[in-house]
Amino acid sequence: MQKIRRYGRGSREDKAVRNYAAIDLGTNSCRLVIASPTPASFHIVETFSRITRLGDGIIKENELSREACRRTIKALKICSEIIGEYAPIYRARFVATAACRRAKNCRDFLSEVKQQTGLNLEIISSQEESRLAVIGCLPLLKKNVKRALVFDIGGGSTEISLARLANSGKAFIEGYISLPYGVVTISEAFPNKDMTNLAYNTVMERTHKLLETFEERYQISEAIKNGEIQIIGTSGTVTVLGAIQLNLQRYNRSAVDGIVISAGDIKHAIGKIRRMGDDGRKKHPCIGPLKADLTIAGCAIIEAICSFWPVREITVADRGIREGILLDMMHNRQKPRRRFFRRNKNKRTEKNETAHSGSH
Repeated sequence: MQKIRRYGRGSREDKAVRNYAAIDLGTNSCRLVIASPTPASFHIVETFSRITRLGDGIIKENELSREACRRTIKALKICSEIIGEYAPIYRARFVATAACRRAKNCRDFLSEVKQQTGLNLEIISSQEESRLAVIGCLPLLKKNVKRALVFDIGGGSTEISLARLANSGKAFIEGYISLPYGVVTISEAFPNKDMTNLAYNTVMERTHKLLETFEERYQISEAIKNGEIQIIGTSGTVTVLGAIQLNLQRYNRSAVDGIVISAGDIKHAIGKIRRMGDDGRKKHPCIGPLKADLTIAGCAIIEAICSFWPVREITVADRGIREGILLDMMHNRQKPRRRFFRRNKNKRTEKNETAHSGSH
């Protein structure tokens, strides 16, 4: 699956704008966004996304397969070409997450990416991944709420963060937990076309077990009951739930991003997705064949979260790490020092540029 969205370019004003670029290379997909800053946030210039399943088979030998690397590098070449079209890029940061953290052969993969695409990928920790996801979702935080529980269901891991918004407007991570599985690794661990009830319940029970210490330390249940915490979910599965809730016949980001779904409607939507079966999910316009197995795996994690804590509603975020990277770079004004693309006589060269990861 490939998505490229262009938001207009080429005007004299566009050339004077400082463009920022971010790539989020996950276990399941490769995503690029190019944006320019605005007084309140940023204006998206162009986006690209493709499901590459970089982490296919990684649970077997902790290695990236040759075919998965080939698919991913092909997508990254497109990213590189798009970035080159907008050169010079003022600041950029390209990150890789769970699959690359886990893979024994990741160094070879990164070298090949650099050689074939010119992109320098940075493997980030689960803690940094969590922080960036929180930053990306902060614009959805309600004005009267100072704390948020943000969960980001990835392909190879699931990050759950408890954040607090200070009076200064900066957000601080009070605590986080990284579950060592995501939709790709779950779907591979339970490879039946339609996840059995036993497998589904196993994922829920394991998630409950892993969340117990997190709950004991931060007393999240009590804060949720008191209305002190807003719960925000970001992932392909969460946005699918939003689309199902809205009965969309075609996915629409602007309709889904930021909507609030009650716990009852979440349960209803998950039940609907499970009753579709594998064939039904493949045919659904907001799921499709590439997400059919992943969506049911994600539903198990979401249902585990909603049943572990007294969740009343979830804010759906069609945003996350990429947006977090952009906001992070735009809010940190240090002198550029990390790499970015600059055109020189139709030939792409590199120059140092920053991607500072200061606290928010």
